[in-house]
Amino acid sequence: QVQLMESGGGSAQAGGSLRLSCAYTNRQSCMAWFRQIPGTEREVVAAIDTETREYYGDSVKGRFTISRDNAKGRLYLQMNSLKPEDTGTYYCAAQRACVWRLIGGQFQLGLSPSDFDYWGQGTQVTISS
Repeated sequence: QVQLMESGGGSAQAGGSLRLSCAYTNRQSCMAWFRQIPGTEREVVAAIDTETREYYGDSVKGRFTISRDNAKGRLYLQMNSLKPEDTGTYYCAAQRACVWRLIGGQFQLGLSPSDFDYWGQGTQVTISS
């Protein structure tokens, strides 16, 4: 059983930065960060696959960076130029086996919440204007 635990959430001003960390007990090849606002579905923020290719949601491209340190068992999300709309609960997630989907003639990592098998408890991020 894989256990995931997020940390690093909190409050920040718009334009500021936060760094989220996710500790995992077993190395997983394909992992992601999701965000959820009450009353809405979880949306992928960033993901990383077996080839360390990175995927980003349109709203965070150029501002957020996903990375991981397998030696430390950590997945990170560096969030810069934060906006009030980045407010939400952030979840770390992992796939038991990487899910590949044929999109536009190319295989890409599945990024739907249903593609992920393991979830952390979430950490709250609140950005004020």
